[in-house]
Amino acid sequence: MLRPDHPLTTDRLVLRPFTESDLDDLYAYQSLPDVARYLYWDARERDQVAEALKKKVEQDHLAAEGDYLVLAVHWPEVGKVIGEVNLNYLSEENRQGETGFIFHPAYQGKGLAREATEVMLRLGFADLGLHRIIGRCDPRNDPSWRLMERLGFRREAHFVQNEIFKGEWGDEFVYAMLADEWRASRSG
Repeated sequence: MLRPDHPLTTDRLVLRPFTESDLDDLYAYQSLPDVARYLYWDARERDQVAEALKKKVEQDHLAAEGDYLVLAVHWPEVGKVIGEVNLNYLSEENRQGETGFIFHPAYQGKGLAREATEVMLRLGFADLGLHRIIGRCDPRNDPSWRLMERLGFRREAHFVQNEIFKGEWGDEFVYAMLADEWRASRSG
């Protein structure tokens, strides 16, 4: 079981569970076609964002395999939620997880997604005791896979046309990091 003491802070960010009051900030990026381009949903209308927010509000801990921990990334400098990070508990027996991130394009390229995702890696490896954490993305999503590489993930697979994605065959990159690799990167 992982129930972080919230809020979690970094040098510039506050990571915390979503609240109903985050609707405007969440809508600001989930309504953008560029944000949804490589996600399994299309740009959302306000009522769709409100429905998604209801689920996110409850995803504040990991109790069992299949659970998601989803945290709002608040940047006090601008006074807004600028994105989100998540950790999915894939397998208790094999101690596997998956992390992901979604950020408003206006706040990309500033190292904020890296800063927030580093927190999720710490939660997964140090607090939950995971052995392996993966990340997946569309190969056309350069910022996503480049971020995973900067974090120290290694590309393990390039699945070619492995699924129908938004009406066409899509490829997928799979990245992974082991707990030993994460610990070694922190001690160097």
